[in-house]
Amino acid sequence: MESSSERRPSWTFLTNHARVLVAISRDPGVRLRDVAATCGLTERTVQAIVSDLEADGYLSRSRDGRRNRYEIAEGAMFRHPAEAGHEVAGLLSLLAEDTSPVSR
Repeated sequence: MESSSERRPSWTFLTNHARVLVAISRDPGVRLRDVAATCGLTERTVQAIVSDLEADGYLSRSRDGRRNRYEIAEGAMFRHPAEAGHEVAGLLSLLAEDTSPVSR
């Protein structure tokens, strides 16, 4: 039987690219250092991911005073054949919802 120290490293369902895109969809004016902190990544990694997403048409960046503002491309589709035909917007809307507990 495996002990907890012998287990494989933990894994997650989402890629870092998805996490960064979700963080930006929650706050289009977010600073990349805040995205890095939220996603548990370095700022340099987040910058590279944003560049990837921008180059492939998933988001655009514009200046808003001293800060960047991001816009997610409407109609952007998943890249992998297993998700072909599905828009990224569906995943983003699901994950961008406020997940804080609701007091009743």
